[in-house]
Amino acid sequence: MKIGQVYSHLNGVEFLLVHKRDLWEEIQNAVWNVDAGKAFDNTSRKKTMVGRRRYSPSRLNALFKQEFSYHGWHEMRIPYFVNEDLQTTKETVDIRDKELQRQAIISRGFQPYGTYNQVDFVKERVAVEVQFGKYFSVQYDLHVKHTFFYGRGDMDVGVEIIPMHSLMSQMSSGVAWYENELTNIVREGRSNPSVPLILIGVEPD
Repeated sequence: MKIGQVYSHLNGVEFLLVHKRDLWEEIQNAVWNVDAGKAFDNTSRKKTMVGRRRYSPSRLNALFKQEFSYHGWHEMRIPYFVNEDLQTTKETVDIRDKELQRQAIISRGFQPYGTYNQVDFVKERVAVEVQFGKYFSVQYDLHVKHTFFYGRGDMDVGVEIIPMHSLMSQMSSGVAWYENELTNIVREGRSNPSVPLILIGVEPD
């Protein structure tokens, strides 16, 4: 595959070029090493694509996972507890030890509910999400996942890899695409999300 476009939000690319150039090169190489030809699905059954092959999001994800895992990138999952009370949430949201957080919620008379946040690939405080899912998944990644890990101090830069329109048009309906997500970020203003991010649009060679 190839990189179609790159958007640097709050100097995400610049940070990597100065502090972690080798990781930026690994991310680019991971994209270039993915053979999109291996990700074709069976003949499409969509009415608008009858008789045509399309790219499988799950197969593309698997190919990216193979590339990143080979270079030592790994998943990061952080469990934590939530509850229904606003004031208790404000008082416990920043407790990093999940058991201390659970006990703090219980001590205030509320039921703690376990949940977690997860990011696909992490290495040396750089977090990468490869997103070939529904359009809302990218917004969740940008405004919840990356913000969560950055706010905790677990990462310095978040990277979101999504298809360009040229690739999206050959995939399942409802898949997020670069040009649209770039517009969403720009519309929200320079400081939102408040996390250094790199949005990468990918497409077949």
